[in-house]
Amino acid sequence: MDILTSLAIVGFAALIHASFQLSVSVLTLLSGHAIGAKKSRARVLRLTSSYTTGVGIMTLLVLSFASLVFLHFFGSEVPLIVWAIVCGLVLGIGIAVWLFYYRRGADGTELWIPRSFAKFLSERSKKANQSAEAFSLGLTTVISELIFIIPTVAIAALVLIDLPAIWQLAGIGIYTLISLLSLLIVWSLITSGKSLGRIQKWRTENKRFLQFSAGSALMVLGFFVYVSKIMTEALGIY
Repeated sequence: MDILTSLAIVGFAALIHASFQLSVSVLTLLSGHAIGAKKSRARVLRLTSSYTTGVGIMTLLVLSFASLVFLHFFGSEVPLIVWAIVCGLVLGIGIAVWLFYYRRGADGTELWIPRSFAKFLSERSKKANQSAEAFSLGLTTVISELIFIIPTVAIAALVLIDLPAIWQLAGIGIYTLISLLSLLIVWSLITSGKSLGRIQKWRTENKRFLQFSAGSALMVLGFFVYVSKIMTEALGIY
């Protein structure tokens, strides 16, 4: 694949990552508790900014670690069977997102993550009074959603290690920034004084669309990478 196609795949994978809702859910919990506790707007801004920074840094670290693991085991020439396995994983998680991303709950918007993780994140969002606590909450949130973001991270990592070094750094930056897109939009709405109730209402009304879009996009990503990488090289088409 050429550099432009590779970066497009990385950007598309990051856009799928951005469509997942756990980081946004925790951000609304954090800001809701801070606003409910009558904290100043400046304090709310510091807490939410620290949280968002934590999510971004952990996303960057997860992608960098995945790239390093692939590079350590396979070098820059990853076997096609590994690509095929990762594409299969992407397709499988896409179907899982369609079927299981939301579970039945009081308001019908509970995400399908282990209840212990959900309880921990909820409790930590209530107790986060300092920027460092909000930052660590952002780090933890990314780990809690690994089951869904692993496919996009794995695809991006495989594509990145096939690029020249300077483009690898650019690709990591592109993935990190685009993956934060939905979080940054909600952060900007909250810090500008928009109603949390209206934000939550929009998320509830559009949750099935976001779920269907994320699952479908994962399957498109898996199929496109399979055709453009595996079939192209297997058939000797360059």
